[in-house]
Amino acid sequence: MASATHVAKREDSLTRGERKNLTRNGLLQAALNLIGEGRSFTSLGIREIAREAGIVPNAFYRHFRNTDELGLALVEEVGITLRRLLREARQVGEEESEMVRRSVLVYQHYVKQNRLLFLFISSERAGGSRILRLAIRNEVSHFTHEMAQDFRRLGAYEGLSTSSLQMICGLVVTAMLGAAPEILDLPAEQPLLEAEMTEDFVRQLQLILLGASCWRDQPPALLTSSRKRPKQL
Repeated sequence: MASATHVAKREDSLTRGERKNLTRNGLLQAALNLIGEGRSFTSLGIREIAREAGIVPNAFYRHFRNTDELGLALVEEVGITLRRLLREARQVGEEESEMVRRSVLVYQHYVKQNRLLFLFISSERAGGSRILRLAIRNEVSHFTHEMAQDFRRLGAYEGLSTSSLQMICGLVVTAMLGAAPEILDLPAEQPLLEAEMTEDFVRQLQLILLGASCWRDQPPALLTSSRKRPKQL
């Protein structure tokens, strides 16, 4: 283990920008640590986050204007990293079933490795700050658009309109978000339960995509006439 003097020298060797990033990351982790103790994000105060991070409260404002801005940084961290990982899982030339399974495994691994982040996302998605709810919806929209673009690039679901394809991708993303609490609640060292959950998750997504392959967009004229048709008594 490095001595305190050695650590101090190592910190002194950091640039100002590196020290700033270190403190910023410390604040993000401090908020997650408090959430891990059972606290809701909206109940956290700047003073206790700063105390958990080991800095004075005034230093908080050098990185974030308020706790909502800190929460937005957490949402962004999940979105950027997970979108990259899932893009990599959707490789050209792979069978759809293998692509689905790999995406599920990548997602499950990321959720388990970032437990506190997903406790935060799961909680704030349904309640808490309106600013954070909107930010999470925005990330869902990014996921949806990127998945639809990848399907277009792979030549999948060519008969679907852009709006229908995005609707299907939205169902996939919603199912993935909905699975996060189950992944987090899975008991440790239970490989059979984990395998069963993985298979259920894969089948759910395959069922959505099977529906996509059977879906047919109605012609605009048919949609218009059906809206104008009077109700029968």
